[in-house]
Amino acid sequence: MDLLGRLYAENSDGDGPEEPRVALFVDGPNVLRDEFDVDLDDVREAAAAAGQLTAMRLYLDEHATPGLIQAAEARGFEVVVTSGDVDVRLAVDVTRFAVEDRADVIAIASRDTDFKPAIETANAYGCRTFAIAPGEFGRSDALRNAATERVTIEEESEDDGPTLVGYDG
Repeated sequence: MDLLGRLYAENSDGDGPEEPRVALFVDGPNVLRDEFDVDLDDVREAAAAAGQLTAMRLYLDEHATPGLIQAAEARGFEVVVTSGDVDVRLAVDVTRFAVEDRADVIAIASRDTDFKPAIETANAYGCRTFAIAPGEFGRSDALRNAATERVTIEEESEDDGPTLVGYDG
C-alpha cells in the first residue's frame, strides 16, 4: 500500500477516508538555486501527492529579493524571512507541527542534512515524513534514510513537464 493509501486507512473514522494533512517546509536557500532549476509549483505538487496541503512555508534569509517573496506568496506559500541561516527556524517549526499534531505528513524540501533530527522527531510523534530533493545532485542520504518517503524533483526537459522519481528507482 502506498503512503496515501496507508494514511487514508489510518485516518478513517468510519465515515470514509480522510485525506492526510500535509505540511510542506521548503529550505529556500538550499532548494532555489540556479544549479537545481527547481520551481515551487513542482515542490508543491510533490508534497500534494501525499495528501491535503494544510501548510506551505518557504523559508528565506534576509538576502531574498522582493520578487522571489511575491512569487512565492502568489503560489500560496507563507514566506518566513529570517535574519541569517533558516535552518533553526525551519527545524523548530517542523518539530512544533509534529508535537502539536498539526499534520499527518511532514514534507521537507531540502538538501541539508541538518534537518535529519527534525525528521526523526516527526517520525517519533507518528508523522509520516517526506524528503523532497531538489534534483539528482541535491539529494541528502541522511534525509533520504531518515524519511519514510522520498522523491527527487528532476529537471524539466524541453519536451516533457517535470518528472518526479523516487530516490531508489
